[in-house]
Amino acid sequence: MLGGQVLAQDALAVDSPKWSIAIHGGAGTITRERMTPELEAQYEAALQNALDAGAKILADGGSALDAIQAAIVLMEDDPKFNAGRGAVYTWDGANELDASIMDGRDRSAGAVTGVTSIKNPILLADKVRTESVHVFLSGKGAEEFAATQDIETAEPEWFETESRKRALERVKAEQLSALDVDHKFGTVGAVALDQDGNLAAGTSTGGMTAKRWGRIGDAPVIGAGTYADNRSCAVSATGWGEYFIRVGVAQEICTLIRVHSSREPVICDEDQIPSGTERAYPCRLPGNIEPEIAQAAADYAMDEVQALGGDGGIILVTPEGHALYSFNTAGMYRGRATSEGVNEVAIFGEVLAGEE
Repeated sequence: MLGGQVLAQDALAVDSPKWSIAIHGGAGTITRERMTPELEAQYEAALQNALDAGAKILADGGSALDAIQAAIVLMEDDPKFNAGRGAVYTWDGANELDASIMDGRDRSAGAVTGVTSIKNPILLADKVRTESVHVFLSGKGAEEFAATQDIETAEPEWFETESRKRALERVKAEQLSALDVDHKFGTVGAVALDQDGNLAAGTSTGGMTAKRWGRIGDAPVIGAGTYADNRSCAVSATGWGEYFIRVGVAQEICTLIRVHSSREPVICDEDQIPSGTERAYPCRLPGNIEPEIAQAAADYAMDEVQALGGDGGIILVTPEGHALYSFNTAGMYRGRATSEGVNEVAIFGEVLAGEE
């Protein structure tokens, strides 16, 4: 698999405070031939800015949830990515936005789909997680809920970009599919481990060009495009959403890691049990999850996607801070940073410096 076996550097020191973050800005037919040096530099700078925003929060002792939201908001606001501003157009010429977020401590989650006026959908997804009794809200109802939560909105002009308009025009004029004009899946996402040992994952997207009939991809679907569990991993996906939903990619990876670690979960101390949880709550697995186990789980899930006919990629962080990637496309906009001093971004399929 292209992009498989992309392992983190040496494991983080077990006895020191540690943190880790990985981000993505989409995967697809991303090659040097399709990109000018100027555009490559712009994407690298955008990825680095998002990575730095999340890393700073983690380095300062902030939460994984805050770190991933900080990184994703910057990418939602950047028209180079298919999320928030710069989202692709539906068949009817609108921008419909999806996002989801998950807390690995208690597996609380929030998601929104089909919103059209929310400036940063990832922030609304988190409000669904924390301020409602629901997990998944859609369309008008999600926007009505946003109005009760002081979530910033934006006019349609904020989301519009000429390149996305041209892509829609090509699909209609030349009777093309979205894959003919979307050489990359521009979904954005982030996963993180904070110094308290908690994991979080988030994903945001505009979907696929010329999508119709209220189509929903994997990005807002908990277990497909986003999943986080302190016992195993945090995952955010990007790719051909229908296939990621069918495989249940994000949860599949975390479940494989948990099962193949062959360890019984450690039960939380009383002060670690999430509020409202009445039973003994499994916090994590004892010992270390080897990066090879996590990588094999990620590659297996991506092989399943490919076997069905889909493509894309994932980012993953383990409780030990291993930051991994797996993708079966020519490239994936990606980056990672850790408390051990790793700080790097990449676009194309070649292995990053220092990776095995």
